[in-house]
Amino acid sequence: MSHHELDARRLLCPMPVIRTQNRVAELAPGDTLDVTCTDPGAANDIPAWCRINGHELIGIEQREDELVVSVRVGPGDD
Repeated sequence: MSHHELDARRLLCPMPVIRTQNRVAELAPGDTLDVTCTDPGAANDIPAWCRINGHELIGIEQREDELVVSVRVGPGDD
């Protein structure tokens, strides 16, 4: 298992989710990914995507004007 980061700053919906999906597709089950976003909609969109696709939302942290959404890759086909 390894930890990864994705910079999705200055991207608007639906790009943070699409970039997250593309990055998760390259990772192994159990890996973690921190997605840094400036689009406030990502706080709802990425968790919804996780539920639909079998990934675990570890948490969401607000850092000034950025959100960091942490995801653990599930066993799915993504």
